Amino acid sequence: MHVHLDGSIRLSTLIELAKEQKLTLPSYTEAGMRELVFKDQYKDLPEYLQGFHYTCSVMQDLEALERTAYEFAWDAYKDGVIYIEPRYSPELLKGEVLKSHEVILAIDKGLKTAQQEINKEIDKKNIELEKARYPLHPPFVYSQIICCMRMWEPSASLDTITSAVLTKDIHNLPIMGIDLAGPESGFPAVDHVDAYVYAHKNFMYKTVHAGEAYGPSSIFQAITNLYADRIGHGFHLFSTDLINTRDPKKAQDYVDNLVQYIAERRITLEVCLTSNLQTMPELKGDITKHTLPKMLEAGLSVAICTDNTLVSNTTVTDELVLAAEKFNLDEKMIKRLIMYGIKRSFYPGSYLEKKKYIDMSSKYYDYLASGKINSQ
Repeated sequence: MHVHLDGSIRLSTLIELAKEQKLTLPSYTEAGMRELVFKDQYKDLPEYLQGFHYTCSVMQDLEALERTAYEFAWDAYKDGVIYIEPRYSPELLKGEVLKSHEVILAIDKGLKTAQQEINKEIDKKNIELEKARYPLHPPFVYSQIICCMRMWEPSASLDTITSAVLTKDIHNLPIMGIDLAGPESGFPAVDHVDAYVYAHKNFMYKTVHAGEAYGPSSIFQAITNLYADRIGHGFHLFSTDLINTRDPKKAQDYVDNLVQYIAERRITLEVCLTSNLQTMPELKGDITKHTLPKMLEAGLSVAICTDNTLVSNTTVTDELVLAAEKFNLDEKMIKRLIMYGIKRSFYPGSYLEKKKYIDMSSKYYDYLASGKINSQ
């Protein structure tokens, strides 16, 4: 649910494209790039973001965009993922030659081609599952989320979303949501309210990076001013020390009310454990200090996400295993986290179609968890 396409391309593809396009890399081996750029640990957020300079550089070509999207979808499926909604900013990938709508169309072409191939493979599986009277494998589904950046001028965000909506309508694409990424401090979400109002009026879903590097007020602003259906990260939701008041009781009341609001309205938190561990000094390399347990204790809707599979060197499976092992999550909670993701996805279909997909996913999950698949 929370994955940046430009942070999730194959490293081998990045190196190959850089050679083809005669772009300079710090190294032309995967081991070298892992050592110099895409590390397991980063000293700070700026170092973490350094990798995007290289990924975005090689993606500013129609064939490269289509290829990286195609490979991303296949990699997700091979990891056991049945639904993806990669996010990206067309403005950061169009370079000096392409136009925003061309970026969107190329990425959609790659995703759609992969979807068609994957679903042919799933159809073959389902023939055998149906014969054995087992639950059927859900089809592979994708949608897209278009990113704006906090440091942009508000008019640039509005232009980006206006163009995306037009492209969606003309070409009937599953562009379902809008996101706001980039540094929180000094770049308030409310500056981009016009883009979100436009998206809201065009029935698009809304998510916002908030509470990653700023306090609860950033999350509040995303929800109240930008109509956020989901929150990217939300790590600092409980950080009363980041509320601008000298009264501890007022700070705690503010957080309690905000948590209650989020819980009742099922505003989902897109949690990215490894990414947070790599970019948040306050965790001091200890994931057990993450606020995920507080989120779950409060009954919040939480989905476990990767953020960037390449930059964070992770997968959905890795993130779920990390959550299970470090926070002692039982099987029931693991399924709940996965189903939260599917239920609060920006699914590109009708409400009834989504309900059917959720039910199908739940039944197939139970079939996998039963171990019957290993006995066939």
